[in-house]
Amino acid sequence: MLMYSLCISALLLFQVPVSSGFVQEPATLTTATGIIHGTLDLPSSIGPFPVALIIAGSGPTDRDGNSAMLAGKNNSLKMLAQSLAAANIASLRFDKRGIAASAAAGPKEADLRFENYVDDAAAWVEQLRHDKRFSTVTIIGHSEGALIGAIATARTHPNAFISVAGVGRSAGLVLREQINSKLPAPLFQANENILRELEAGRTTEDVPPALKSMYRASVQPYLISWFKYNPVEIVASIKEPILICQGTTDIQVTVEEAEALKKAAPTAKLVIIQGMNHVLKTVPADTVKQTASYSDPALPINVELMKSIIEFVPRAK
Repeated sequence: MLMYSLCISALLLFQVPVSSGFVQEPATLTTATGIIHGTLDLPSSIGPFPVALIIAGSGPTDRDGNSAMLAGKNNSLKMLAQSLAAANIASLRFDKRGIAASAAAGPKEADLRFENYVDDAAAWVEQLRHDKRFSTVTIIGHSEGALIGAIATARTHPNAFISVAGVGRSAGLVLREQINSKLPAPLFQANENILRELEAGRTTEDVPPALKSMYRASVQPYLISWFKYNPVEIVASIKEPILICQGTTDIQVTVEEAEALKKAAPTAKLVIIQGMNHVLKTVPADTVKQTASYSDPALPINVELMKSIIEFVPRAK
């Protein structure tokens, strides 16, 4: 396991006033491969406060919820953090290793494992837990970040866990569903063969040129490390309070995924939010509007989502 040291500056000198409701300060996590950078949003009132660790989703998604693959910004996680601060809840959101300001902390692709993300989340939790400014620690994971957060919760036992748009099936099954329907027959079978090998924990050299970008040799070890986790098994092992939030107009994750998580954890609270999409905005099930929302920073975060989260976060130990 990587060794960590974490420094979240508490000096007012480094705090940046954002509004009358909260202030920001930089946060850094030093790992064996480099420094991970984040933002701590603090209410401007007197603490101690509950604090939430916000974990972003898959791909090149930064601490604000924005993807380098898209031209614009949606600022979903930034809005989440600021809404929490307005409700007297602190939060820490960060660029995952290899992403945005934390790019230098990313190891070589062949050396990256899913557990690296979990280790980082666990290290943030431990530091927040020992920070006297905070009364409780809650993990909030979005999309793939929900799986990272669930595993970190099972390991570190924070006060609560919140899954937002988290899937209820292993990544291999989800990837299979997303890709197979778009492939011609020859590639369909090749893709299935590759996935079966990776799910069995084995790399493979039998990759057609058309699938090389997805299953290149350097990324296969990461996929193996990711595919082995079953979200429902992880959630079922969590003893802490769980909130599961899912939008009905999410074009990436269905309500059925949230229901599977709820079935695995019967005591969890399930909130199905009408009209909320994957980037936590109120958007109808219209392809054009959905696409536009991923790059629209003017579109506010869903109010019901924030109400559910704010009410759920534990205030005292």
